[in-house]
Amino acid sequence: MGTSKEYLEFVLEQLSHIEDITSRQMMGEYMIYHRGKLLAYVCDNRFLVKPVKSALELMPNAPRELPYEGAKEMLLVEELENREFMSTLFERIYDELPLPRPKKQKKGE
Repeated sequence: MGTSKEYLEFVLEQLSHIEDITSRQMMGEYMIYHRGKLLAYVCDNRFLVKPVKSALELMPNAPRELPYEGAKEMLLVEELENREFMSTLFERIYDELPLPRPKKQKKGE
């Protein structure tokens, strides 16, 4: 099905109060980054976060869903319109995730 542009715009508006949020398209779906770390996916008009300890503590009853076939389960965020909750969620998840690995340089660069 894929995520609609309207849903992506809604998600980004709900996250607009959080500094340094970026998105990247991947096969009709979107990855959401906070200060360079991948924290969430927007897939099939659903907002999903990685099931790290802090996310599980904040959302103990959140449904677990697959962002796409063959992926690991993630947590469905149902409180997307609660800006205070989203700020807390992103800060705690961010603190728990490692920095991305540096990209390897191609030969000749």
